[in-house]
Amino acid sequence: MSDIPTKARHRLAVYAIGGNALSDPALMGGEASAAAAAAMDAVLCDVVDLLEAGTRVVITHGNGPQVGEMLLMEEALFDRRRDDAESPPPPEGLDHWVAATQGTLGHEIATRLDSALRERGRHEQVATLLTRVEVDPDDPAFASPTKPIGPLIDDLDAVPNDWKIGETAAGPRRLVASPAPLSIVDDDAIAALLGAGAVVLCAGGGGIPVVKHGDGHRGVDAVIDKDRVSALLATSLAADMLVISTAIDALRLDFGKESERTLREISRTEAEQHMESGQFPSGSMGPKVSAMLSAKSANPEMQVVLCQPGEAFAALRGEAGTEIT
Repeated sequence: MSDIPTKARHRLAVYAIGGNALSDPALMGGEASAAAAAAMDAVLCDVVDLLEAGTRVVITHGNGPQVGEMLLMEEALFDRRRDDAESPPPPEGLDHWVAATQGTLGHEIATRLDSALRERGRHEQVATLLTRVEVDPDDPAFASPTKPIGPLIDDLDAVPNDWKIGETAAGPRRLVASPAPLSIVDDDAIAALLGAGAVVLCAGGGGIPVVKHGDGHRGVDAVIDKDRVSALLATSLAADMLVISTAIDALRLDFGKESERTLREISRTEAEQHMESGQFPSGSMGPKVSAMLSAKSANPEMQVVLCQPGEAFAALRGEAGTEIT
């Protein structure tokens, strides 16, 4: 099934694709579609290049813009049915829409990756796995939503009273609960697919958030941060590399100021200090840096980089992006 030889241990990369890189919430219409297509092409080049170098690849992806759009459609339909004097069922909840976007985005990425692999003469199979991630039902994040979803909000007066709005680098967006991931329920299945030589697409949108319920699990209304799950996955799989691919080409200090400077390399200590000083805000780069620190702390031998799509190899060589050392 795979071009990867099986006699030696092969390096493993967890490659995390940002939801904003695939669908920029600041863009609309044809401009957004063109940007998403270009980002996807660059992502696929990164993944195939890693495979060509003899590295197995697990792909995760965000879904913030997409899950927000689906939630908006559901709420609009609920309001219309209520206005028409119907008795609509209550909204399904974010866990259902995270599962839905795992399917839609996973299908899109897998289909395009299949084509890219064939064009390069490779024969790996791509497996897309609906992935559940356990969270703590008492996580304080449920009381303090921080995760941006959906498009930018251009009319704050039209926002429902029960929404929490936060200011992101691009503008105001809706915020929802983002509890910390405790464990990946389906990690054994991910490892089995990797062992069979597949390229695995999993933990889309941070995974479907679930809590323990009796002998099993039940879904909860939240969106888990994709980068935190990617760090957890990279640690549990003993990955050699974690690549955070996002719309931003590198970490920067004093972002947006005259003193702005790009970081090609930063130590864990320096990153922690900059986090504490507010250089990496919670609404933008903070969660990514936190996830990178988590992975690097759990496995100091892991190479952990952030870059924009298409620059994974350059970032791993220290020529682009930012590496945490």
